[in-house]
Amino acid sequence: MKDLSPKKSDLDPIEVASRDEIMALQLERMKWSLRHAYDNVAMYRERFDEAGVHPDDLKELKDLAKFPFTYKNDLRDNYPFGLAAVPKEKLVRIHASSGTTGKPTVVVYTKNDIEVWADTLARSLRASGLRAGDIIHNAYGYGLFTGGLGAHYGIEKLGAAVVPMGGGQTEKQVGLITDFQPTGIMVTPSYMLNILEGFHKAGIDPRSTSLQVGVFGAEPWTNAMRAEVEAAFDMHAVDIYGLSEIMGPGVANECVETKDGLHVWEDHYYPEIINPVTGEVLEDGEEGELVFTTLTKEGMPMIRYRTRDLTRLLPGTARSLRRMEKITGRSDDMMILRGVNVFPTQIEEQVMATGGLAPYFQIELYKSGRMDAMRVYVEANADAASELSKTAAARMLTKHVKDMVGVSIEVIVGDPGSVVRSQGKAVRVVDNRNKE
Repeated sequence: MKDLSPKKSDLDPIEVASRDEIMALQLERMKWSLRHAYDNVAMYRERFDEAGVHPDDLKELKDLAKFPFTYKNDLRDNYPFGLAAVPKEKLVRIHASSGTTGKPTVVVYTKNDIEVWADTLARSLRASGLRAGDIIHNAYGYGLFTGGLGAHYGIEKLGAAVVPMGGGQTEKQVGLITDFQPTGIMVTPSYMLNILEGFHKAGIDPRSTSLQVGVFGAEPWTNAMRAEVEAAFDMHAVDIYGLSEIMGPGVANECVETKDGLHVWEDHYYPEIINPVTGEVLEDGEEGELVFTTLTKEGMPMIRYRTRDLTRLLPGTARSLRRMEKITGRSDDMMILRGVNVFPTQIEEQVMATGGLAPYFQIELYKSGRMDAMRVYVEANADAASELSKTAAARMLTKHVKDMVGVSIEVIVGDPGSVVRSQGKAVRVVDNRNKE
């Protein structure tokens, strides 16, 4: 893989600022954000008053712990525009979730919000090793989902050319990557596996492509998957993090020269780690739930938003800004099986470590009598699709999961292509426990 380490002159000043400079800027911006939310959003004014706190009570950064949390349900309860902090005529963009589990969560943006978003996304792309003049294939979904347009504006802000492909149509994706010769691709990691499969079906060696960087986000993925993709394409696989409630993709990003966690763009998004049960703020280095406060967002400020993502904060390395460890699970993705906490990424790691299996899987939760049980559907590689090989792989994966995760599962090894493919975000878990 090509060395894509940036020059110091490529970085924004904040990326190499001292911690004292960063914290002084954060305090100034946090005071503004708390006041903006209190003065313009009824929910925040009521919450702050109920908690007995006022924006003027913020004297130092640690005082943020006095202020109440914001939850995902708050966005649903205030649907559609109850959390907007500016008049509708000031809005230039509206995004929303799919609303598959209830009302959609709506997020709104001013012109300045879009500019900040594009700036932090462009910064993320530079950290990933991409530069002005590159061509970047954007396979994130367009529309109400923040991924496609968020990435699009960031690519253009970087000064690169965007191929606005969106998700799906894998054969066409392969053709455009082959013909347009992009330097980078932005896509969910699970769909990148589909694209890899598409290259194999087309008889094209993925290592022969022009791709040098894949920027993967929108779902947790493991270092085992990173190794798989990097080896398959001879390119760097870099993690990007974001969430619609805070802004969209580009809240934090790995640096291609270290790949040792995601540097948070702390000049716009202030992170905390809390105990997910008690809400207590934890010290840097301790694992817990990630919480974000927006520092510059005008349209819909978020104060202490609970992401449910589990990670820890670490000192900066390639940048002065702090890192968050790679997200490997969410508190609401966690499955409890016979008293053992299990995350989909733990299953993924064992699938990747089992010979003869392709990197595709789906978990089914079901009832076995009165007990919860887990069935994992995987598929054999084309060169290991005999019944004997599939039986051996099933036994090995069952043992790996029992030894490394601590639970007993049933494994079904299907023929190549038998596991449902992602067309965007992967559906890793199907819960059938409450079905007849």
